[in-house]
Amino acid sequence: MATQTAYPVHVSASLDPRLSRWLWLVKWALVIPHYVVLAFLWLGFVVMSFVAFFAILFTGKYPRAIFDYNVGVMRWSWRVAYYAYNALGTDRYPPFTLQDVPDYPAHLSVDHPAHLSRGLVLVKWWLLAIPHYIIVGFFIGGGAWASTRSDANMQWSWGVGGLVGILVLVAAVILAVTGSYPRSLFELILGMNRWTLRVAGYAALMTDRYPPFRLDLGGDDPAAMALGVPGSSGPGTGLLEEPGVPGSASTPAAPPTVGDVGRWTAGRVSTLIAGALAAFLALGLLSGGIALSVAGRVSRDSAGYVTTPTVALSAPGYAITSDSIVLEGGGPAWALPSRVLGTARIRVTPGDPTQSLFVGIAPTDAVQRYLNGVQHSTVQSLGGSTTRYVEQAGGAPSTPPAQQTFWTVQASGTGSLPLTWTPTAGNWTLVVMNAAATSGMAIHADAGATVPGLGWIATTLVLIGLVFLALATLLVTLAVRTVGRLPEAPATETNRL
Repeated sequence: MATQTAYPVHVSASLDPRLSRWLWLVKWALVIPHYVVLAFLWLGFVVMSFVAFFAILFTGKYPRAIFDYNVGVMRWSWRVAYYAYNALGTDRYPPFTLQDVPDYPAHLSVDHPAHLSRGLVLVKWWLLAIPHYIIVGFFIGGGAWASTRSDANMQWSWGVGGLVGILVLVAAVILAVTGSYPRSLFELILGMNRWTLRVAGYAALMTDRYPPFRLDLGGDDPAAMALGVPGSSGPGTGLLEEPGVPGSASTPAAPPTVGDVGRWTAGRVSTLIAGALAAFLALGLLSGGIALSVAGRVSRDSAGYVTTPTVALSAPGYAITSDSIVLEGGGPAWALPSRVLGTARIRVTPGDPTQSLFVGIAPTDAVQRYLNGVQHSTVQSLGGSTTRYVEQAGGAPSTPPAQQTFWTVQASGTGSLPLTWTPTAGNWTLVVMNAAATSGMAIHADAGATVPGLGWIATTLVLIGLVFLALATLLVTLAVRTVGRLPEAPATETNRL
């Protein structure tokens, strides 16, 4: 019988002979501590993958310290998934460690590549892997191991879905009724998880070898069997051998050499995660600062107003109003509404050019008294055809709006009607009506403000973002270089996070 080519991502597991009938009902709660830790570890994974992307692009090599960390995160995630709802194959609680635990029933390792293609790194994770993404999507749906692309990294989301989730649920029900896990289901579930994790390793840039379109069933990975990975049935055979005989399933073998992730101690991993958090914070600050800077240039019109896109509004009643606009007046002088927003402008244009409109801003309580019992529409959210209103039933107003004395600012007339206002602290409501207080209106409107502080706000965000980016670079470099300088630990040493 021909030997199958060993793929460099090795996934193996052994089914516990005696599983609890009911523990699977509460495993979702038991693994919460792991999910919390993994959320931070995956932040580090994303940042490390970003660094690895450029390292491969310029040098053709995947830095060993980064590789060991990323494999460790995938290994930890696989153990948790195997314990929980991607397999339910063991009741033994997963260990909190990045390194392989020889006597734990689930194992994952990846062969470190000596060289990687600089060209393939640009396309394999998003273009070449598309056929596999379709298949993996069928296996796991939108659940565990599903990924979305962001920059040069994979961002992973968790859950259970697709065929694996359905089969695990079936196995759980059978386990509850009969007390045994069907072996055939276990082998199929492991095969689909193995396929998924191979694709994950390829998409995470860990190998240039294209994942095989092959469903290797059972807990024994063909490559793991050849290498003697714990959990496999031994080199060159898929059969159980006699206890105590070297190479048999009952004799734990040494794991393959894939780097000593035990060198990633708790302190170094914490440093890396702190750097990842700083990197994401820097990304948010830099993106916000750049977006504000661009908005200040692109969205500012000739009159100096940063203006929103025009939206269409309509109402069957007598008025269109905004929700209450709350402006806080406390704090330092630079944070006052007039200092932040400058001068505000509301511009409305009737659908009928001959229609005379009224637009005004007034304290919310005064507007509510005026429109009490009047049919009007309050805008809840804007979005073109998806604009949502809260309709208030009632009749016509007792007097036209221009005759009221409570307006802070007001304007009326035909054509495009601008209303300017210097924002101050308080609760305010914007009102648009027909000047004659008749019902039914269709208008186009936009809003703008001079925002005199927009430039320095954008600059401040960019500067703070650069500081956090420098901090992130320092922390990540410190963690990776410290690991890289350490001597290799003995293969039998057990280093925990």
